Amino acid sequence: MFIKYFFLLIAILFLSQGSHAQIGRKRTTLLMGGRFDITIVAKDSLSAEQNIDAAIVEITRIENLISDWKPDSQVSEVNQNAGIRPVKVDREVFELTQRAIRFSEVTNGGFDISFAAMDKIWKFDGSMTEMPSAEAIQKSVEKVGYKNIILDSVRSTIFLKLKGMKIGFGALGEGYATDKCRDMMLAKGIQAGIINGSGDMSTWGKQPNGKAWNIGITNPFHPETILAVVPLEQDAVTTSGSYEKFVVFDGRRYSHIINPATGYPATGLCSVTVFGPNAEMANGLSTSLMVLGKTTGLLLLNKYPNYRCVMITDNGKVVKSKNFRIKKFKTKFLEIK
Repeated sequence: MFIKYFFLLIAILFLSQGSHAQIGRKRTTLLMGGRFDITIVAKDSLSAEQNIDAAIVEITRIENLISDWKPDSQVSEVNQNAGIRPVKVDREVFELTQRAIRFSEVTNGGFDISFAAMDKIWKFDGSMTEMPSAEAIQKSVEKVGYKNIILDSVRSTIFLKLKGMKIGFGALGEGYATDKCRDMMLAKGIQAGIINGSGDMSTWGKQPNGKAWNIGITNPFHPETILAVVPLEQDAVTTSGSYEKFVVFDGRRYSHIINPATGYPATGLCSVTVFGPNAEMANGLSTSLMVLGKTTGLLLLNKYPNYRCVMITDNGKVVKSKNFRIKKFKTKFLEIK
């Protein structure tokens, strides 16, 4: 559901000068159905590589718990028993589900982890020649509805009330995995790095040259160019966007990001980038803002003052939340279409 929308502008020095020399190493691999770029800064190359290995092990562990496409995962077991019985899951899976449901509540269903049951009636591969009927759209979300997920905290069980229901964490799970890896590295004394799961990034520390990590926001109308560069030291960032997958009917642009409450694609915004301390939360916000639109989305973001955003509308207007105050880069937000 999510695609990488960042160009990560990293200039890693493999050996920096001075008595506290640090080595940077980066590795790209496929995990959780997408691309992960793992960058670790450590005292030497062996330590950096070993900690990249440790991050991969951790991401794989999480994938084996929450993947809805691995038939032996706990989430798949929950889905297979929809309408039949509750399934006992690890506390980690239970609490991740619990947080996702709370977020579904605050967005009034603009975000919903039961979106996995949605019928794929919208096609974004160029094959659609007309909109689906209203009846088909309504039917496509019949099995979607977070209110039909029953949690039992005492027994640590998840029960989907309706047969055919499914839960799936999608890129929210990638954000969670990047946060877990960052926390693990900090606990191990690794002072800098980036875990980038298909555009959901958790960063900490600085580059070996002492500079902040530079994150580029892609211009959705010219994806080969950067709209602005934002420095991060210990922060997370995610982008949701429609500029690579969309259809146009009667002059209106329909995103591949579907409103799980209605079955209709998001309209009005083509890109939302959210910055904040936690990639899991930032991902939930960026997806929700795409669905809710500019006005309602900003009202939602106001409830989370530690998070800030940049939105780009379908007509090319750049909208920033009031707490997005990076004046140094203000001049880069020009006419972008």
